[in-house]
Amino acid sequence: MLFHRHIPFLRAVLLYAVTAFGGPQGHIGMMTRTFVQRRRDVTQEELLEYNAFCQMLPGPSSTQTVILIAYKRGGVPLAIVTLLLWILPAGLLMTAASFFVSYLQDGTLPKGLLSLLQPMSVGFIAYAALRMMKTSVRHLATWGIMLGAGLATLMIRSPWVFPVVLIISGMVANFSSRRIPAPASKPRPVRWVSLWLFAALFILAGVLSEAARVGNWPHARLYNLFENFYRFGAIVFGGGHVLMPMMQYQFTELPVERGLPALLSAGDLWTGYGLVQAVPGPVFSLSAYVGSLVMAPQGTSGQVLGALVATLAVFLPSTLLLLFLFPLYQNLRSHTAVYRALEGIFAAIVGVIWASGIILFTHLEQPFWLATLVAAGTFCLLQFTRVPAPVIVAACILSGAFFG
Repeated sequence: MLFHRHIPFLRAVLLYAVTAFGGPQGHIGMMTRTFVQRRRDVTQEELLEYNAFCQMLPGPSSTQTVILIAYKRGGVPLAIVTLLLWILPAGLLMTAASFFVSYLQDGTLPKGLLSLLQPMSVGFIAYAALRMMKTSVRHLATWGIMLGAGLATLMIRSPWVFPVVLIISGMVANFSSRRIPAPASKPRPVRWVSLWLFAALFILAGVLSEAARVGNWPHARLYNLFENFYRFGAIVFGGGHVLMPMMQYQFTELPVERGLPALLSAGDLWTGYGLVQAVPGPVFSLSAYVGSLVMAPQGTSGQVLGALVATLAVFLPSTLLLLFLFPLYQNLRSHTAVYRALEGIFAAIVGVIWASGIILFTHLEQPFWLATLVAAGTFCLLQFTRVPAPVIVAACILSGAFFG
C-alpha cells in the first residue's frame, strides 16, 4: 500500500500518543476530539461501536480501538504501523524509567507538573460521554440500560463487570422487536490465519519457555519473558491495571515459592505502576518497564531487549484476536439479534464511561475546588471551543507547576 497518503493520519496518531493521558476512559475523549471531530476518520457511532467491541476482548481496549480506526482507513498494514506508533512513546518512556529506578526506591513520584492531568482526564471523560449520549441514549430503555451499567460499574469493582454488563445489556435490548437491521452488505473475508497464529504462538511460547527453564538454556529468561507477557496479553480483561497482580505473582512471588530470588521487588513493581499513571499512552506500557528490570542482570543491552520482547509480546495476542474477530463480527452484525443488541451495548458503554469519570474524580488527591475547576474547564474548552487536545494537556502540565 502507499503510505504517503496516510502520513497526516499517522502524524495525528503520534501526536495523540504523546498527549493521551487518563487511561482508557480518558483516551476515548481524546479519540473523539482527534479522529471524529477534527479529522473525521470515523463517525461517532463507529467509534462507539469499535470501543464496545474491544471492551469484550482481552487486552488493552483503547489500543484496539485505535487499531480499528486505522484498519478502517488502510487495512492491516496501516493498523500495524498505527499500533507501533501508538505504543512507541510510552514504551520508550517506561524503558528509560527502568534505568533510573534506583533513584525511586521509595515508590513515590514527584508531584507538580503532572498533578493536574487526572482532573483534566475527568473533563475528557465527561466530554466523550455527553457526545456519545446524543447518539446512543435516545429513549427510555437506553436510559435505563445506561444508568444500570453505570451503577453496576460503580458498585462492582471487578474487571469482569465490563464484559458481563455488555452481554446483559445486549440481551435486554433484544426484548424489543421493533428495530430491524439494514440489508446485509457483502460478507467480509475472515482472517483465519490470525487465529491460527495466535494459537500456534501460545502453544509454542509455552513449550519453549518450559524447555528453556528446565534445560537452563543460555537465554532462558528471554523465552520465559515472552511466554509470560504473551499469556498476560491473551487473558487479561479490564485493562492494564489487571496486569499488576499477575506480574507481582509471576516475577515476585513465584520465584520465591520455587526457592529462587525474586526477579523483581514489589517496591520496584509498584514504583513502575505509579510512573505509568503519569505517562501518555496505554497502561500496558508498564510491560516495557517490567521486562527491562527483569533482564537487568544481563546489562544495558539485556534491559533494552527485555523491554522490547515484553512490549511486543503483551500487545501481540490481542491484536491477532482483534484482526480475526472483527471481520467475523461485522458479518454477524447484520443479523437481527446482533443488530438489536448493539443498541443496548452502546448505551451501556456510555454508562460505564460516566461511572469511570466518577470513580476517577472521587480518588483525586487535589483539593475539591481545584479538581472541579480543572475538570469543568477542560470540559468547557472541549465542548464550546476549538482548542486542540494537545494544547489543553500542555496548559494543564504548565499549570501544575503552580498548583501541584
